[in-house]
Amino acid sequence: MKQSRLAGMLLYAAMPFFFASCGGGGSEPKTASDSTRADSTAVAVMPKSTTITTPQNMMVVTHKVANYGKWLPSYEAHDSMRLASGIHSYVIGRSEKDSNMLLVGVKVDDLAKAKTFAKDPSLKQAMKKGGVVGSPSITFVTMTFQDTAMISSNLRSRTTFTVKDWEAWEKAFREGEKERADNGIAVRAYGHDPDNDKKVTLVTAVMDSAKAYAYWKSDMLKERRAASGVIGEPQRFLYRVVKRY
Repeated sequence: MKQSRLAGMLLYAAMPFFFASCGGGGSEPKTASDSTRADSTAVAVMPKSTTITTPQNMMVVTHKVANYGKWLPSYEAHDSMRLASGIHSYVIGRSEKDSNMLLVGVKVDDLAKAKTFAKDPSLKQAMKKGGVVGSPSITFVTMTFQDTAMISSNLRSRTTFTVKDWEAWEKAFREGEKERADNGIAVRAYGHDPDNDKKVTLVTAVMDSAKAYAYWKSDMLKERRAASGVIGEPQRFLYRVVKRY
């Protein structure tokens, strides 16, 4: 009887030690290192990319107007006509040399519809009513790269030129990124004619006018163009963005 009682007392005394070693169904106080481990498992939020590489078809119109202030309301009044053809207003720019010379960029859902729209007599009538002077220039481009980041400068350069080979040009062009940045130029978009990838359109932002203008005249740029397969002299249109949609 004494042995049985002694065994029971020993078992009872051992139970707290058993539960303590197994956790006992309770929780232990967290240490500083435990908190650090918990915090390190948080998912980092990566900044959203501002670059778009999905091809985007666009129509670019350049023309002169008699009066910008009168032309703009007329242009916007015909928005429904553009939307019916899958054309969306995107940006308006005014030339640095002549503020009544405009660049109008629109996004296009369907190239065939947009090309038909560009030839529609009603478009010419609408332009004439809005005060367009002379014959407009209408071109189409498939943008393969766009940077949508907000920047401080609204001065843009739209350059069009011909290359020997699109892929070779693009590779060489990307390699010149630091050179452009050092000369006050930031790429905003580039692409090619939907039917001919040797006809290139490049849009850049001018961050430092003095540096950019000097670079455009430099032998450095001439050598880079030659190495990338640019044929002939590029055509540049300088403008300031005055409206975005």
